[in-house]
Amino acid sequence: MSVPSVLATRLPNPVPLAEFDTCPVSDVFRRVGDRWSMLVVILLGTRSYRYNDLHRSIEGISQRMLTRTLRSLEEDGLVSRTVHPTVPPGVEYALTPLGRTLLEPLSALADWAVTHAAEMRR
Repeated sequence: MSVPSVLATRLPNPVPLAEFDTCPVSDVFRRVGDRWSMLVVILLGTRSYRYNDLHRSIEGISQRMLTRTLRSLEEDGLVSRTVHPTVPPGVEYALTPLGRTLLEPLSALADWAVTHAAEMRR
């Protein structure tokens, strides 16, 4: 039986807060674990979206929050933004190759969550 990678490395005891804060795993969870980022990544995994189409596809998200989420994902290199020279300018968002690599681990986490949802609720 193989050891899960999260258990393969020994952590200091106690885990220093500074180490936890700079851990790449913690950083990724902070970045994509907010209310909207995972949903945006999953939607963009199906196709590219114009801004307004994406906004209409997510019930309850404000324009301000969608803009902040997209900017954050773009800064992280997960989403690309293309401005089309139309009047008014059309803006299209898509996952980058790096963003596409996130779909498999997100899918594994989603599959686990669906499988164990009833157990977690108990």
